[in-house]
Amino acid sequence: MTDATPLIGPTEAPELHVMTYNIRRRMPRLTSRAVDQWDRRRPLVQRVLEQERPSILAVQEALPDQSAAVHEALGSSFEAMGFGRDADRGGERVMLFVDRSRYAVRHWTQIALSDTPDVAGSRSWGNRIPRTAVIAELTDHATSRELTVISTHFDHISRRSRQRSAELIARRVLELGRPAIVMGDTNTDVDTVPYRTILDEGSLVDAWETAEEHLTHSWSTFSNYRPPAPGKRIDWLLVSAGAFEVVSAGINAVRYGGAAPSDHEPVQAVLRFTNP
Repeated sequence: MTDATPLIGPTEAPELHVMTYNIRRRMPRLTSRAVDQWDRRRPLVQRVLEQERPSILAVQEALPDQSAAVHEALGSSFEAMGFGRDADRGGERVMLFVDRSRYAVRHWTQIALSDTPDVAGSRSWGNRIPRTAVIAELTDHATSRELTVISTHFDHISRRSRQRSAELIARRVLELGRPAIVMGDTNTDVDTVPYRTILDEGSLVDAWETAEEHLTHSWSTFSNYRPPAPGKRIDWLLVSAGAFEVVSAGINAVRYGGAAPSDHEPVQAVLRFTNP
């Protein structure tokens, strides 16, 4: 893939192009490496989004100005959903961006990954910082099919928090009772207990594992700005078993002039609803 060639690019109905992308939060300039500085990375992240044009995008680690930059790249047809993880709804956030020309947003909410999910900023399971998920209920204009989309970010330290977060997300998927797409940075590899839990208890499958076509190698989704290499897939794109055909999937390790837009690679898939 060249710098100018999208991995997937825009798709038309009935295909759904979905992406999850940890864009790496902006850090203070004096404490970040040159490759990590947001003012250098912002045009690269925007270029990825302008080339790929997913119709549903899950984003992690966005500060308010970074969320605005993502929205700018996607365009005015997209609705942005999500707010800061702190008790005052400020700070770093998980986001969902949905193309309203393709989907009607019936309802969305944000929950804390805790024993009190409706309490903003709450923590329960050993994570030192609040963790969240954004949940949107959509209708696909082309097919009139309803679906649930979830963007989330599990804790990077607490194993217990990651496990309980997987259990909570799985319960929400089943409670909502519609075909679901669950995306995010889980800070744990596949074939771990949280991975098996969310698949089994949420009746989900891994889009990478079930794709009819792999568009890339099985790159590590956390490169830390290094060249792409095989490794752990800690950024997951999961879909309800039997509800979607996974046409293709890829881990987009694009570099622009050798520079990585983020320390994570975006994970993408093209989906189609199966027959009702």
